[in-house]
Amino acid sequence: MRFDALSRLVRLSLARERKGAFFSAFGVAMGVGALVFFVGLGLGVGRVIRERIFPTDSRLVDVVPPAVSLGLLGGGKLDTAAVERLAALPGVETTYRKMNVRVPAVTRYDGVFFGSRLRMGMEVLAVGVDPGLVQKDVGLPEAKDFKDPGEGKAIPALISTRLLELYNKTFAPARKLPQLSAEMLIGFGFPVEFNRSYVAATSGGPTTTQQAQVVGASDRAMLAGITIPLDTAVRINRASGADADSYSGVTLVAADPSRVPELVEAVKGMGFEIDDQERRLAENAGAAVALTTSALALLSILICVLAAVNIAHAMSSSVRARAKEIGVMQAVGASRADVRAIVLAEAGVVGVLGGAAGTAAALLLAFLVDRLAKGYLPNFPFKPESFFSFPVTVVLGGVLLGLVAALAGAYFPSRRAAATDPARTLAG
Repeated sequence: MRFDALSRLVRLSLARERKGAFFSAFGVAMGVGALVFFVGLGLGVGRVIRERIFPTDSRLVDVVPPAVSLGLLGGGKLDTAAVERLAALPGVETTYRKMNVRVPAVTRYDGVFFGSRLRMGMEVLAVGVDPGLVQKDVGLPEAKDFKDPGEGKAIPALISTRLLELYNKTFAPARKLPQLSAEMLIGFGFPVEFNRSYVAATSGGPTTTQQAQVVGASDRAMLAGITIPLDTAVRINRASGADADSYSGVTLVAADPSRVPELVEAVKGMGFEIDDQERRLAENAGAAVALTTSALALLSILICVLAAVNIAHAMSSSVRARAKEIGVMQAVGASRADVRAIVLAEAGVVGVLGGAAGTAAALLLAFLVDRLAKGYLPNFPFKPESFFSFPVTVVLGGVLLGLVAALAGAYFPSRRAAATDPARTLAG
């Protein structure tokens, strides 16, 4: 049968059975729309978790000293020799050292803070890192090398982008302080007193005060504190009598993400541990989102199955009602394949229209939800511009699912129609 003839027969049949076709397409649209909506929601929330709340790089391996060490296998201390052994592991592209400032520190600020009066005092945590780990995030040109400026000069400091987000969404509204961006903070200075604490005991070393200057924000910076050059942390620890020879951690950059598992095993074999707390938090949060999305998607697929059953019932009724029509077509030369093609084509058109309508409805509903969330939900931390993500595969998959559901429902009715005996049918 020619395509133009087939399409004309399908068009005439659907025009005659408008009501049945509409309800069949509506059932498909309900299932497909729900599936596309919930999958888009799961992908959108998962993207926020991966990219904003727990940003991780698949090539990074964070090595830390073991919590308990017996001095076996060379483990226990992350000194220069240990870092060299880690750098020599197969698959390691480069290494970045980290050292905590091992004495307490406080900051006190009393002055104008971006147009508002601010007076506060708080404990400060600080960690020194190799420049290469955060250099791309340094926004102050004169501090691009991220090196220790020496005594009496302002220490370049990076703040966490996540800490800035928490400040803007929680601390600033509570204290009626202005919202800030990373660019606004560049150049802002504040004093830091090392080896001094409001709540803890300090070492016997001297207390030193030095100005810190914000030079940028980074998602690799310390969350609850400031990130400073490694040379500065070494100098402060040495001046305070604290350990300045061993590192708090080493970040290994794998040449390829596929090499990470063997690197992890090699690091553990050397007696060190892997700090994967954030990665595990991200995986757990992602797993919870995926589980919820899967449950809702399963419910949507069940709706599609019910739509397929409804199409099967509607097509079976249509085949019975059109028995004589089918008998006439067969009597004038239509083959069984032609009859099956007519029934399946009718169902396919219904499925494609239902799938397209359901997908469009899901996209429209997601747009409305985003607009309502933007206008009525409070401005909480890490609130995204959109809670949804609709890749092309999801959109096309919705339309394809509608087609598959319709064809599955029409399969047995099409076989029944093709098996019609024209002689017996026309004889009544």
